[in-house]
Amino acid sequence: MSEETSKPLNFIERIVKEDVESGKVTHVCTRFPPEPNGYLHIGHAKSIWLNFGLAQKFGGKCNLRMDDTNPEKEDEEYVESIKADVQWLGYQWDGDVHYASDYFDQLYDWAVYLINAGKAFVCDLTAEEMRAYRGTLTEAGKESPFRTRSVEENLDLFERMRAGEFPDGSRTLRVKIDMASSNINLRDPVIYRIKRATHHQTGDKWCIYPSYDYAHGQSDAIEGISHSVCTLEFEVHRPLYEWFIDNIPVPATPHQYEFSRLNINYTVTSKRKLKQLVDEKHVDGWNDPRMPTVSGLRRRGFTPKAINDFCEMAGVTKVEGVVDLGMLEFAIREDLNNISPRAMCVLRPLKVTLTNYSDDQVETMTAPVHPQNEAMGTRAMPFCREILIDQDDFREEANKQYKRLVLGKRVRLRNSYVIEADEAVKDADGNIIEVRARVIEDTVGKDPADGVKAKGVIHWVSARDNVDCEVRLYDRLFSDPAPDAGGKNFLEFMNPHSLEILNGCKGEIGLAQATLDDRYQFEREGYFVLDSKYSAAEKLVFNRVIGLRDTWEKK
Repeated sequence: MSEETSKPLNFIERIVKEDVESGKVTHVCTRFPPEPNGYLHIGHAKSIWLNFGLAQKFGGKCNLRMDDTNPEKEDEEYVESIKADVQWLGYQWDGDVHYASDYFDQLYDWAVYLINAGKAFVCDLTAEEMRAYRGTLTEAGKESPFRTRSVEENLDLFERMRAGEFPDGSRTLRVKIDMASSNINLRDPVIYRIKRATHHQTGDKWCIYPSYDYAHGQSDAIEGISHSVCTLEFEVHRPLYEWFIDNIPVPATPHQYEFSRLNINYTVTSKRKLKQLVDEKHVDGWNDPRMPTVSGLRRRGFTPKAINDFCEMAGVTKVEGVVDLGMLEFAIREDLNNISPRAMCVLRPLKVTLTNYSDDQVETMTAPVHPQNEAMGTRAMPFCREILIDQDDFREEANKQYKRLVLGKRVRLRNSYVIEADEAVKDADGNIIEVRARVIEDTVGKDPADGVKAKGVIHWVSARDNVDCEVRLYDRLFSDPAPDAGGKNFLEFMNPHSLEILNGCKGEIGLAQATLDDRYQFEREGYFVLDSKYSAAEKLVFNRVIGLRDTWEKK
C-alpha cells in the first residue's frame, strides 16, 4: 500500500484512522487468512496488499494465518506456496505463521462451553435432511428433532464424536440461533463435523473439525485482531461472526469489515476451477504463466510493484464490479518500461548477407541499455557481413504503409547502418531463405549522404555472434470477457492462441548473461523474462511478459 499521505484514504483506511484517533483501537492488528487448498491468485493479492498495507500505514502488525479447517482439500504444498507468494509481494507477517489448527483445543473447549450454556446440540440429521429442514430464502426452516437434547446427552455425544465412536457424517454439532431467521446462516449452523482425515498440521489427533465460520472469528479473537477485513460475500456471515463473539468468552472482540472482491474480465479466480485447469492439464501447473495465480504471474515476469500498483488502481470500495484486465497489463507495462534494459532478439530469423561488407570485417555497434536512463550505460553488439532480421521485416513488394525492408528500398538497422535490399534468394519451394543487401556507407548515426533516407527502423542480430533461445509468447488464457458467467462452461472459452512456442530464436550476445531476475524489453517485440521452469545453462527460454501495446482493446 502506498505510503504517500497525500493520497485520499479508502473507506477502510478511514475507519481504521477514526478508530485509532478516537482511542477505540490502541494497536492496529490485521491478518491475511487464506485456506491452504490451492495457490493464491490476483484476488488474494489485493487482500494481501490491503491487510498488510493497513498494518504498515498505521504502525501495526499483520498476521499470516492459514484457515486450515478442511484437511481433505488442504496440503503443505499450498502452505509453502502461500508463504512464498506473500514474501515475494514484499510483505512479512508478524511472528510465526499462525494456523486455525493451533486453536483446535480452545475451539473444542468453547464448543463444550456452548453446550453447557444450552446453546449447542448434537444433531443426527443427514446432510440431505438438514437441507430440507433449513428452509428457503422465502420460507422459514424447522427445528431439528434433536434440538431439545439435554446438556448431559449433548456433552456425552460430543465427547464420543471426538473419540471416534461414530461414522463420518453421522452426527454434527450445531448452535441454537433461529431457524426462522431471514439470514440462512443463522439457522442453527453446524460448527463441528465428523471427518476422518489426516491434517497437515495436527496429523490424526482429531476426527472432528470445526467449520470455517466457527473457527474464523474465534481465531481473530485469540490473535487480538482489531480489524477483520474480508470480501463482500462474507457480509451475510457477519451476524454469525458476531453471534459467536457475543456468546463465547473470547479474549477480544474484533469487528468484521467487508470490501468488494477483485473481479477481472477474461479471467477465472475460483480455486475449484483453477484446480480443474491444473488437474486436467489444460495448463502447465499452478504457476503456468497464463494462470491468474501469484506464482503464475511471477513466472510470467510480472513484478511485485506492478501487482501492488494494480491493486491500488483497482481501489477499495463496497461496490461490486469488474476490472478490465487491461489495467493489470497497463501496470506491468508502466513498471517494465521504466526498469527494463533493452535488447534485440529475432524471433523468426531471416539471413541478410551484406554483399559490400567484407567477410572478415567486424564492427562493434553501441546502443543504450535504456534510452531514457543514461545511468544504465551502453551495450556492445558485434556487426558483420551476415546478420539476421525477422521474416516479417522483409517484403519483395509492399505498399507505402510498410515501413520495413523492401527490394530496392532502404531501412535502418537499429543502432547501426542503413541498408538497401537488392535480391531475395529462394529455395525450391519458393520460400525466401536469404536477402542480399548493401550497406550504405557512413550511416551509423547519420542519414545517407545522397539524401535518400530509410523508410523505417528494424532490429537485427549478428548471424555469427548471438544466443540461441526458445521464446514463449503468452497471451490471455480466455477469449471471452466473462468465461464462467451465467453457468457457462469456462473450458469452452479457452484461447487457442494463449501460448505460441518459437524455437531457433536468436538474441543479441549480451542475453547470454540473463538471470531469472532480469526482465528485458526485446525492442519492437515486448517485455520478456527467463522462464524459471524450463531455462537452463544449456537452453535459454524466454517468456513474453506482455506486448508493447494492448492488442485486445480493439477486440
